[in-house]
Amino acid sequence: MDVNLTVALVVAAVAVVAMLATTIVLFVKVFRTRALLREAGVPLSNRAAYWGALIYAVSPVDLLPDPVYLDDIGVLLLALRSLHAASAGAAARAGGRERKGSRTSGTRPRSLDAP
Repeated sequence: MDVNLTVALVVAAVAVVAMLATTIVLFVKVFRTRALLREAGVPLSNRAAYWGALIYAVSPVDLLPDPVYLDDIGVLLLALRSLHAASAGAAARAGGRERKGSRTSGTRPRSLDAP
């Protein structure tokens, strides 16, 4: 075997393993966020993006052939970004409700209550 061919095959194998590892890590991160979906009250469109990304990552049908996991990585990253934005929005809405409730309840901030 030619040395250049051997080097090319080793580099290709390392690249495939690295992409597969990245895909697995992102898949696990997306899968763990399902608890956040329940707690944060994420809208349906964001939940659909979450489940769509999981199904796409597991699905045998890909935009690119399977040794190239760039499409899976991209879909999982988009799902994580969508979920992050949705949970941040839900946290902001919840924080706004808490602040609004504290103003109407008649309580004052501690700095104003001090003698």
